[in-house]
Amino acid sequence: MIDRLAELLCTKEFPNPKSKIQNGITLILQMDKLTHRRNPVVLVHGIFDTGRVFDKMIFYLRQRGWNVYDLDLLPNTGHGSLDRLAQQVADFVDATFAPEQPIDLVGFSMGGIVSRYYVQRLGGIHRVQRFVTISSPHNGTWVAYCNLGLGCVQMRPDSALLQDLNQDVDMLSQINFTSIWTPYDLMIIPSNSSQMPVGREVIVPVMSHAWMLSDVRSLSAVTEALTQPVPAIATQQLQSS
Repeated sequence: MIDRLAELLCTKEFPNPKSKIQNGITLILQMDKLTHRRNPVVLVHGIFDTGRVFDKMIFYLRQRGWNVYDLDLLPNTGHGSLDRLAQQVADFVDATFAPEQPIDLVGFSMGGIVSRYYVQRLGGIHRVQRFVTISSPHNGTWVAYCNLGLGCVQMRPDSALLQDLNQDVDMLSQINFTSIWTPYDLMIIPSNSSQMPVGREVIVPVMSHAWMLSDVRSLSAVTEALTQPVPAIATQQLQSS
């Protein structure tokens, strides 16, 4: 933004100093609006869940002025591959929003990995400006060995899918990324599997995996993440896509 302002002020288009200042202020206000605006929020659920698992969060966010959307992934049993579930997210976004509409994305548990695949592999990086994961096994969970479904195999530590996503995880630094997790999670083992080398990390002492979607401390953390400023590169990507 500063570079663009300097470029503007140095052009012959505004020879009058007062005109330069006025246009510079206008540009700053426009860029500030782009980086702080409230985008529609898409919620992506986890294994064995539907969009209804977010009911409390939806109410909480709508009370605070967000437009919130959710979808039901099928199958939700861990038997479908996460990359195919990610395509469902991509199809939902394309069918619901205009191409120029930026969105914010919140993924819970498995939904966080599904959302990562959408962002990192299916072009979501050009649509998503804020991305929040809640108790997601970014580095795998041992609990995934309890289910032989392909989706669960992909959530095991060192799975091919997680290795693929983690090898270029730095691309998430192009958007505003936040990982929210609890050290008391018995579904994500070890619980620090939710840690990521990029973005913000928020640890909330919630006593259950499921309560991460209803505890006010977690809901507050999500709200804070959704009000973070958008990196300039995310705004530029959307404008050029």
